[in-house]
Amino acid sequence: MRHPLTHSINVLCITGALLFGAAAHAHAQADWSDAASLPSPRQEIYATTHDGLIFTAGGLAERASAVRDDFLAYDPQTDSWQELPNLPAARHHITLSTLNGMIYAVGGFSGAFPNWKPETSAYFYDFETAQWNALPDLPVARGEHVAAVVNGLLYVIGGRVGGTASAATFNEHRDTSRVDIFDSEAGTWLRGIDAPTARNSAASAVIDGRIYVVGGRQFLEQPDGSPASVNLASLEVFDPATGLWSVKAPMPQAAGGLGAAAVDGKLYVVGGEQWVPTREVFAEGWVYDPATDEWEAIPGLNVPRHGLAAAAIDGRIHAVGGATETGAGDVTAHEVLTIRP
Repeated sequence: MRHPLTHSINVLCITGALLFGAAAHAHAQADWSDAASLPSPRQEIYATTHDGLIFTAGGLAERASAVRDDFLAYDPQTDSWQELPNLPAARHHITLSTLNGMIYAVGGFSGAFPNWKPETSAYFYDFETAQWNALPDLPVARGEHVAAVVNGLLYVIGGRVGGTASAATFNEHRDTSRVDIFDSEAGTWLRGIDAPTARNSAASAVIDGRIYVVGGRQFLEQPDGSPASVNLASLEVFDPATGLWSVKAPMPQAAGGLGAAAVDGKLYVVGGEQWVPTREVFAEGWVYDPATDEWEAIPGLNVPRHGLAAAAIDGRIHAVGGATETGAGDVTAHEVLTIRP
């Protein structure tokens, strides 16, 4: 008999989008359907799963002018959300991961745009005490990164860090390929092997013990001298067993701020946005098969959005929250896609 806040399952959050092949619905039984909405709108969130529940925390709200600190759990069995003890501090772009039966919340930004200050803070939620506890700080403050757990280690990859020690606004950040690893047994952070590409707003998932990082963007200077967020389509895979990164087939459509999850050994990505050459928010979804190194289209979201959280549980992908306008338009939307075995 399961505890109401515990049934374990792997969750994967990623940010990416692709279009390839003619069979748009080949891997899904039906289109996306609605599930219980979030208690309140939010974007720039991540998700993890534990004991059959989906968890998300923080985010941006009120058209990206407010930062949230609430911690929420969704139960697919009852199609309902539960409010849990708030994060110790309000954060957006804070990653959630499940390790040793606890939820780890790492990094992220404090402050609404443009005052996004990258943070070094890291916490874990203990279900036995129903409390958040502090972890050793990240070696480098960061947000818009991805996180993944393999063999009891928590990998924090990429994102944006301060260009200077005092950097506290969006334009003062820089993209990084840095990898830091938290060893929960030793209680210390280790330096990992940098990813091939510096990027922010990507997505990630773990398949067969390997970490997949896909999509995202880079903040680059344009020909006219102005900075802009430029999307990436690249897919890179890290194998902790060998310590090597490899480059795989890119997504058919570059996207930043997408959501992703892994089901039955395949990587699913959905949604996202682009800023240049035109502003767009995507509904499209894609699936990547590591066995063939190929992408294929899946049904698109009913509500196009970016900054959403994605998680997979019992063969179903959940797409939670996000925003319907580039940089704004936060929503409570929650859609579910059932994947055919």
